[in-house]
Amino acid sequence: MASNVVILGAGTVGTSIAETLCAHGHNVTIIDDNSKVLDEVEERVDVRTTCGSACDAVTLFQAGVQSALVCLAVTSRDEVNLIGSSLAKAMGAQRCVARAQNPALRDTSTFDYQRHFGIDRLLSIEHLTALELAKSVRSQGLFAMEHLARGAIEVQDLEVEGASRVVGVPLRELELPRDVRIGLISSNGRTVVAGADDQIAAGDHVTLIGSRDGLEKVQKLFEYRRPPRLNVVIAGGGEIGFNLARMLERGRFSVVLLEESHARCEDLAGRLESATVLCADATRQKELEEARVGKSDVFVAAMGHDEDNIVCGVEARELGAGRVLGIVRRPDYGIVLARLGIDVVVSPREVMAREVLGMVEPGPIAGRSEVGETGAEIWEVEILEGAPVTLAPLRDVQFRSGFVAAYEREGYVKVPSADDQLQPGDTAVVLVHGQSHEDVVGLFEPSRA
Repeated sequence: MASNVVILGAGTVGTSIAETLCAHGHNVTIIDDNSKVLDEVEERVDVRTTCGSACDAVTLFQAGVQSALVCLAVTSRDEVNLIGSSLAKAMGAQRCVARAQNPALRDTSTFDYQRHFGIDRLLSIEHLTALELAKSVRSQGLFAMEHLARGAIEVQDLEVEGASRVVGVPLRELELPRDVRIGLISSNGRTVVAGADDQIAAGDHVTLIGSRDGLEKVQKLFEYRRPPRLNVVIAGGGEIGFNLARMLERGRFSVVLLEESHARCEDLAGRLESATVLCADATRQKELEEARVGKSDVFVAAMGHDEDNIVCGVEARELGAGRVLGIVRRPDYGIVLARLGIDVVVSPREVMAREVLGMVEPGPIAGRSEVGETGAEIWEVEILEGAPVTLAPLRDVQFRSGFVAAYEREGYVKVPSADDQLQPGDTAVVLVHGQSHEDVVGLFEPSRA
């Protein structure tokens, strides 16, 4: 079903998102204060355009933001994104998402900008790209696949070792922390939603959902011996490289981060806990050799320019790095990297576009993402007045194949017990598997009676 979407900003990010949404049949309007840029966009993409300030209520009204399902503020200025999306929300847009390049805007420990401005979500392209890279880096052992409920909930995947304590024990007897759930059990290509009477076998893959602290506590249950640490070298200390290093250093990885700027190196060293920060030019083979890139299990080219990523990625491959991952911003460069032997190519714009696609469905689902190749999905769902799921405790809600993994209420996130009951205004994290999607959606749609 086509949805009305208003995009603030006709830069490369906004245009890329518009192309993706139009390809999926959505109605898109783009706002920008540069009429020449808008003329160029109209020649390439089937969109409506409105010339004016993204922070001006009249411009937003002319663009039809009052009837938009989603307003996406993705200009190059965080302040414009915050104000524009906040205005759009007040004017009637159902969901408003703002791009936030400054990581401080997403740090709720200092100030909750998202709640203050009434925005549904703050997105960082750099963080999303780092997360996509992290999924490709991960190996056996606990590692975060997704960050949900504004980072308070994580989804992790692991392979169960043969002599671990969980093998052959019914799940109800594992005595997991209250803030951790076993979501999926995958074995021999078959995945099921875990039940209290299920047992885990050696070699099974298990998906856990819970808080970071809770997941760290259960780690020892699933391992017999600590797996070897993987050596990861990241070229580029920008926000993508920094976010990736921070994600990996909490897992079973020895991380080295290469950055050319001395000042940036000092900043990174103060913000990272265990990663090693080296001042080096990753486009120079000699400096890659000194960083022992040839001995690395994984090399990630995450520099600011595609050409630099191509150069250092090829150098790392020739030096003997185990796997090479690279970032490309230009679509035509993706083919070049693949031909040069780069194992994984990630496009920040494509990552952002996929994230947005999960937000433009009419109804209560505000976001959705796949859980690997399990056939399952994680949904972020808005709890609406009159939805069946609000009428009884969760123990009495009949999910055919899935469950509520967590919910957020007034800024507080909780992994629920069976006695908890969702309320209008909550946001729930829901795991769904199999052919039960329509049945699950029905639990969150208000009754029409």
